[in-house]
Amino acid sequence: MEILTRIKRLVLNGKVYFTKKATMEMKADGLTRALVCEAIVGSSLITKTLRSHNPDTGEREKLYVIKGLTYDGLLIYTKGKISKIDQQETFYVIISSKRSTD
Repeated sequence: MEILTRIKRLVLNGKVYFTKKATMEMKADGLTRALVCEAIVGSSLITKTLRSHNPDTGEREKLYVIKGLTYDGLLIYTKGKISKIDQQETFYVIISSKRSTD
């Protein structure tokens, strides 16, 4: 299954976790969780896939950059990862979320 489709299904099922960083960025830009989720669901592609090291566990992980429009045309940038527990996709963790500058 395509990664973006998997992410959208997690978001639509309310399986989303916002980190403290993402929450602070959203607050600074006047964004709500609903707007961020709307932008992810409305997106047609993953802009970039990054390989990163998780600072808490030291493990390598994939981060997905998604830029999407809300129904009102607001472009929102998000960066997140699929979190698995016992090999099952459990949450989409949003690490960064703010108004896109481009």
